[in-house]
Amino acid sequence: MFDNLPRTGLPPIFTSWGEYERTTGVLVELGVIEDTSKIWWDLRPSHRFPTLETRIMDVQPRLEHTLSLAALVQALTRMLCRLKDRNLRWRQYDRFLIGENRWRAQRYGVGEGMIDFGDRSIKPMAELIGELMGMLAEDTEALGTMTEIARLRQIAENGTSAIRQRRVHAEAVARGDDPGQAVVRHLIEEFHADL
Repeated sequence: MFDNLPRTGLPPIFTSWGEYERTTGVLVELGVIEDTSKIWWDLRPSHRFPTLETRIMDVQPRLEHTLSLAALVQALTRMLCRLKDRNLRWRQYDRFLIGENRWRAQRYGVGEGMIDFGDRSIKPMAELIGELMGMLAEDTEALGTMTEIARLRQIAENGTSAIRQRRVHAEAVARGDDPGQAVVRHLIEEFHADL
């Protein structure tokens, strides 16, 4: 539903910081938005800090999963900077194709795989995570996050919080218990299990 709102989803491709400022500045100048914090793309420059904000992932109740996803974003960012410093490029695919994988992730989570556009096949998430770990090895080693990145396989193989919540919901319904309360108890247990 959120994708139907303006300034959401995949960001446009900007070739420079100046182009980003000129484009977003039009909306600010016209008073359509008060500042760029009112842009909700999956990835955006922070309005207040010199950082990129990744906004596509759900909140994780397990601390170790949050750390793994943060390490992934950090390593991907480092890899892209490393490639740029070496005058190399990352292959860019059309937004139409990227949007298809984005939809697959929203619809199926980690269960149905993603499209590998390089070899034109649908691959299981665990396999893609393995390939990604190989590409990011230099970066995760430099950042000291190899343990966190390795945990991504566990998420791909055992499922996300959404999968666990749906399982708890179904089990509660089968027992005749209140499914909402069961899911809330489950989330509290998962959150406190990490402390």
